[in-house]
Order: sequence, then C-alpha cells, then structure tokens
Amino acid sequence: MKEKGFTLIEMLIVLMVISVLLLITIPNITKHNGMINAKGCEAFLQTVQAQVKAYQMEKNTIPTVQQLMDENYIKSNKCPNGHTIQIGSDGEVSESGT
Repeated sequence: MKEKGFTLIEMLIVLMVISVLLLITIPNITKHNGMINAKGCEAFLQTVQAQVKAYQMEKNTIPTVQQLMDENYIKSNKCPNGHTIQIGSDGEVSESGT
C-alpha cells in the first residue's frame, strides 16, 4: 500500500517560497507604517493647532500643551510616531525630536 503525501523536497520548496515572500513584504510594510505615522502626526498637529486657536479665542491667551491637556482640549501630547508636541510663543504647534 502506497501512502500519499508530500516529499521532503516539496516541503523545502514550499518553505523557501514562503521565506522569499516574507523577505519581500516585511520591508514594504515597515516603510508604509512610517509613512502612516508621519501623516498621522501631520493631522494631529493640525488638530492641536485648531485647539490652540479655540483656547486662544476663549481665554485670550496662548496656552501651553499642559493647559490644553488639563482642560480637555487634547488627550495626548504625543504624535503617532512618538514625538512630543510643543507650542511656540506665537501659538504655532510643532513636533519636537523626542
């Protein structure tokens, strides 16, 4: 009686094909993840800028990041890429390097 199944060579070829596919896709995924985080940070900075303007209109002063968080204008002081945000003396929002 002859049993049907895969030979060792066939299994090795399948594993090799899977490995090649993983080697091709993983770098692409990490590159896109970085782009997504950068776009998310841009959008977050624009949202915080709008909240700074709203705070400025209500309180007639430029807020700090901590004031915005304390008064629930924003929930976090970090971009999706992990960088913190800062507010300049002119009210412009930017991200700091760390």
